[in-house]
Amino acid sequence: MAPRPQLVPEIVIHNSDGKTVTVPLDRDRITIGRSNANELCYPDDAGLSRQHLALLLDGGHWHVEDLGSKNGTLVNGNRIEKRVPFRAGDRISAGHLTIEFVSPEPGPDGQTVEFVDHAESISSSSMTVVASLDGVLGPQAGDDFNKTYVMQGSPQTRALIRAGRELAGHRPLDELFKVIMDLSVEAVNAGRGVLMTIEGGELRLRAHRGDGFRISHTVRDRVLNEKASLLVRDARIDQALRDPISIVEGQVRSLMAVPLQTNDRVIGLIYVDTPHLIREFSREDLNLLTVMANVAAIRIEHARLNEIEAAERALAKELEQAAQIQKGLLPANPPAPAGLDIAGKTTSCRTVGGDYFDYLAFPDGRVAMLVGDVAGKGMPASLLMSSLQARVQVLFEEGDDLARKIGRLNKAICAHCPDNRFITLFMAVANPQTGELVYTNAGHNPPLLICASGEVKHLAEGGVILGIMPAAVYKETRVEMRAGDVLVMYSDGVTEAVNPDDEDFGEVRLGELVARLRGRKATEIVQAIESAVHDWTQGAPAADDVTVVVARRV
Repeated sequence: MAPRPQLVPEIVIHNSDGKTVTVPLDRDRITIGRSNANELCYPDDAGLSRQHLALLLDGGHWHVEDLGSKNGTLVNGNRIEKRVPFRAGDRISAGHLTIEFVSPEPGPDGQTVEFVDHAESISSSSMTVVASLDGVLGPQAGDDFNKTYVMQGSPQTRALIRAGRELAGHRPLDELFKVIMDLSVEAVNAGRGVLMTIEGGELRLRAHRGDGFRISHTVRDRVLNEKASLLVRDARIDQALRDPISIVEGQVRSLMAVPLQTNDRVIGLIYVDTPHLIREFSREDLNLLTVMANVAAIRIEHARLNEIEAAERALAKELEQAAQIQKGLLPANPPAPAGLDIAGKTTSCRTVGGDYFDYLAFPDGRVAMLVGDVAGKGMPASLLMSSLQARVQVLFEEGDDLARKIGRLNKAICAHCPDNRFITLFMAVANPQTGELVYTNAGHNPPLLICASGEVKHLAEGGVILGIMPAAVYKETRVEMRAGDVLVMYSDGVTEAVNPDDEDFGEVRLGELVARLRGRKATEIVQAIESAVHDWTQGAPAADDVTVVVARRV
């Protein structure tokens, strides 16, 4: 006998969007919360704490424990203060989630299904009927009426089985609409028909058999608004349809219109009619077309979801490639001039980002350091960032006239940047030998110059952000970096990172951190800032790109 499988209990999680997911309890501890450190993470559920609750297996039994959440955890409607048992049928409420415990019901000896040997064979006696799908749908061998079908008395059933077969495969949406239209017309022996779906609040023609359709507003509105299936045996004598001129053009004898309905949502309609005197539809035809439309609507929605998922997979692949390209545009290693220790790093909150940093080494030994931030996130910001880098590389072949060149850069960005986009930029040119630092700040977060004495200076002089005012004028400022001084350039993803109490990390905390570490190497300071921001947010997904560049005079 084969070994009996061990039954694994499950939880069913319902969220506020009406979506349901089933998760097996196949480990000893499962935590739930907003932080991505949880096994089950719901970052968009504002009602959850970062670490909200835990499901634990202890002594062969499951328990639920609140992890000090802000809004609490309810088990069967009662708020819990300590670990409590979690059994089949129990329900947890946390944030906007509802979590149910589901335990498979075992059969005899703990089995759900058991197959047993039977000495007798299945016979074709009068007490046993043996059939096959081919036999049901095709001619029955030995039948006195070999040309008839076993299910000839139920054409509706045959039509539904055929529809199920035709709609079971994976077809593109455009092809699927035509198949549904053909099935509908043929199932009820209609003369012609049309299939329409609701797109952006308007009905859109998807497939048709025949032409010259002028469908009554009365028919359309009842089908879509009341979810009603309509049968008009003779449109010429129906008072509601005879008066409007918008009745179907031509001598329509009988018509049907049914909703393409999935659960309670109508996504379109199917309309068929019999021009002239072909035949009169029956109630059985209406019932059949209603059921077929429901099956078709579900299949259409599945096909749409499949196409959306395929498009999302393609987009994800393209974004991954874009991220690799963007990573290649950023400097792999900083310059290493004598007298200056430099390090930098950027981390995107999405696959690609709009933060920018770069280094430029000039023939006379000076080094330029840049940090920029493009408004917005994702692919648009990434493209603007790439454009910014290309223009910087062309303009700054030499390290002189910093303010004038930033002005030229601004004019170029204004000419090509969309109205709803702008760029903040800080650029400094450092002379490692003399310690002179020339900078201009185009609306960027003021970098911090942490002096060896512990004094903190904000480098804010320069001008307005790039991409807004083509005629903007910028100025450059000179400061001195002495031995032991540390320059910290950063994006707002650092100082605007928030903790669970919605407090910013802030410039003061950043300055204090760097002041304590000013004797460390630049790479160590960059890593320390990144770790401090991560700890401050308690591992929550970053809301913005995080970029840090550190230069230390040695």
